[in-house]
Amino acid sequence: MKTKIIATVGPASSTESVLKELIKAGVDVFRLNFSHGDFAFFENIINTIHKINKEDKTHIAILADLQGPKIRVGKVENDSVVLIDNDIVSITTQECVSTASRLFVSYPLLAQEARKGEKILIDDGKLLLEVISTNKKDEIKAKVLHGGLLKSKKGVNLPDTSISQPSLTEKDKENLDFILNHRIQWIALSFVRSAHDIQELKEYVKQHKRAAKVRIMAKIEKPEAIKDIDSIISLSDGIMVARGDLGVELPLEQVPLMQKEIVRKCLINSKPVVIATQMMESMINNISPTRAETNDVANSVLDGADALMLSAETSVGEHPVEVIKAMQRIITYTEQNSIEIYYKHTPPLDLKNNRYISDSIICNACNLAEQSGAVAIIGMTYSGYSAFAIAAQRPRAAIYIFTNNHALLSILSLVWGVQGFYYDKFINTDHTILDIKQRLLKEKLLRKNDLIVNIASTPLTELGMTNMLKLSVV
Repeated sequence: MKTKIIATVGPASSTESVLKELIKAGVDVFRLNFSHGDFAFFENIINTIHKINKEDKTHIAILADLQGPKIRVGKVENDSVVLIDNDIVSITTQECVSTASRLFVSYPLLAQEARKGEKILIDDGKLLLEVISTNKKDEIKAKVLHGGLLKSKKGVNLPDTSISQPSLTEKDKENLDFILNHRIQWIALSFVRSAHDIQELKEYVKQHKRAAKVRIMAKIEKPEAIKDIDSIISLSDGIMVARGDLGVELPLEQVPLMQKEIVRKCLINSKPVVIATQMMESMINNISPTRAETNDVANSVLDGADALMLSAETSVGEHPVEVIKAMQRIITYTEQNSIEIYYKHTPPLDLKNNRYISDSIICNACNLAEQSGAVAIIGMTYSGYSAFAIAAQRPRAAIYIFTNNHALLSILSLVWGVQGFYYDKFINTDHTILDIKQRLLKEKLLRKNDLIVNIASTPLTELGMTNMLKLSVV
């Protein structure tokens, strides 16, 4: 299976036994949602995942998902009230218990930045209000256009309002200090609006001693991010198409093509891309997905996603392991029975780029593997550049990456098609290639007479850029 699976850990999946079952079923990355839970809960999960990796010799990655400037309704009277169509309600930034006529919203500048006629969506758009006036200080009046049941702590979206709240909040910084003191490979920043938000996070992370071992993922869920998508992709290490909030902030009909376009741009730039939200939502309660969800998973694979992410399905759902098994079956069948997944693009080669030689070697390695019917492309890397670049071309051949960088092995667990191996005996090119062949034969990933493509840097001991390509028979 080449497309990776990310599972969110929560009360339904936090025990060691369930985590092991999820890995066995097909999980490659575990997501920790820092919008919920405390440090004691997260530390227990992290330690358990590290324990499993050590005991089972796996490289399951951890993705820490920062909350970002998530705006929410506060605590609601009796935990639920009903908003009636056409009622006028007050929305205040002064903390209070929310009622059907007065709601507390957690964004302090709401009254200052909202304008008459702008829409307010609550609970993923299930409730819709329209601003009719504001005192420009701490309260607005809004008309309920589409009412319904409102529960505590539900999210608020302001698709028409230009908010000034930074993407990296004080809560995020507290969480980052915790995250960076643990072995976590990926950090996702929510509600990214511009490349500046990613730069701000990178500057914060850079101050920490573990900075070099962490990769940054931008979650695309704001209209502003779409306008700056090229710069965001360029600066980020990976992209997540977070369709929940994106589908509320943008007209729903725009999201499918937006997903395809973002995936396309990520492949061109050799950046991993994750598709997230509501992929198998019916399986929170049901034992099997709907036909529409099955199609959604398959189409995301066909689009070229590196990984598909599950949220409530595995964190609080009734059947977390069955969800993974179902997704694994859909992914496997789609990959085995469609040619659309492979060779999604031919990467542009830039003579002025200092990686021109590496890029050319990698491009030709993928082409050679396809033309010759080679079963595997085998690379050696320390930075991971070659692995990301090979995977972005979506070759049919298996991708085996060898590195002496322990942290990189888990990072690559999120990347399409890549299977990583720890290797630290870089003596000379011929010896290393032969040694790697023997190892893959022993692990039954290669068979006698298989054709393989090797890429490497020579001399190997310098750990330089890829400059060698070799086609050989096992």
